[in-house]
Amino acid sequence: MTSTISQPFSFLSHLECNFCHRHFDPHQIQTTCLDCNQPLVACYDFTAIKQQVDRDQLIKRHKGMWRWHELLPVLDAGYILTLGEGDTPLLHLERLGSTSRLHKLYLKDEGVNPTGSFKARGLAAAVSKAWELGVEKLIIPTAGNAGGALAAYAARAGMPSHVLMPSDTPLPFQRECILYGAQLTLVNGLINEAGRQAGELARREGWFDVSTFKEPYRLEGKKVMGYEIVQQFNWKLPDVILYPTGGGTGLVGIWKAINELAKLGWLETDRHPRMIAVQAEGCAPVVQAFEKGAETCSLFENAATYASGLRVPKPFADRLILSTLRESNGLALTVSEEEIHSAQSSLAVTEGVFAAPEGAATYAALLKLLAQGIIHQDEKILLLNTGHGLKYN
Repeated sequence: MTSTISQPFSFLSHLECNFCHRHFDPHQIQTTCLDCNQPLVACYDFTAIKQQVDRDQLIKRHKGMWRWHELLPVLDAGYILTLGEGDTPLLHLERLGSTSRLHKLYLKDEGVNPTGSFKARGLAAAVSKAWELGVEKLIIPTAGNAGGALAAYAARAGMPSHVLMPSDTPLPFQRECILYGAQLTLVNGLINEAGRQAGELARREGWFDVSTFKEPYRLEGKKVMGYEIVQQFNWKLPDVILYPTGGGTGLVGIWKAINELAKLGWLETDRHPRMIAVQAEGCAPVVQAFEKGAETCSLFENAATYASGLRVPKPFADRLILSTLRESNGLALTVSEEEIHSAQSSLAVTEGVFAAPEGAATYAALLKLLAQGIIHQDEKILLLNTGHGLKYN
């Protein structure tokens, strides 16, 4: 009589510090590296995945982020929390593209996710894994969308949540958190001050801090955007991806996903896209660091922008963001508030997409790069709209 060994639900193998490369146990609650306080990144057994997972069967599964569960960190399917996140549309912007003779201009619209933004992906993964590991209560600093996403998924798990956000955050973001049952604290300052206070409360009151890159698993949810982009382009890639960059999880996540699919041999191209980080003129720490050739960002003083998700004066994962740009032969640039508003209007009027200002910033950046000859009309170009514009009014 022979016995069969069932395939693992996840092939998560270990966590690794992105800086010193120390390994950590994914079966224990982890935050950042104990040696250098840098982000931990989830790693998988790609040899086993290649042997046991069929790419073409995977995409025939029920739609949603969790169809990629072998490459996600939850080990037991019973701990998955879902509100239907993932498999967002890839739109061919034919009318908008024709105005600049761009015949291969696309937009991935994350605004149709639960809670109206790509943050649903990261928090679905982070809260599910926290629940699996026995975490009891969650805290997060936010510029807006991440707070609502945490509150929603914590409610789904029956876990208490605490959201700290700048006091000038638009009211729809505040009301959303309250409606989901989160404790809401308004902070006099920007997201870095909210992060400082969240860290203090976590240490003093036992909350688990799910700040951007302060735990390993929000990145894993965000990276699924990269898997979907590749699959939606028939296992090939665009030439250029423009991404609005605040904390940088999405930018880093997409690049991580592309490299993981390359390791699996699932890509049908050897060319990787240039990753372009888009920031607002009023808050551009990544652009400043990139232009100086620095490995880390300095605090951007007096940060101000209508695109609240871009108002991150110093991203915690600055090393990862900057290395992603350089590894991909990409770049970073700024756009003005006027350019963001104009781009938001163009996307709405021409293509029917009510983009968040952060997402609209990518189209504004594209126009600048076309004018400078850095992006060419014959290239396949992808814009990321990270949220719906309704919450900002």
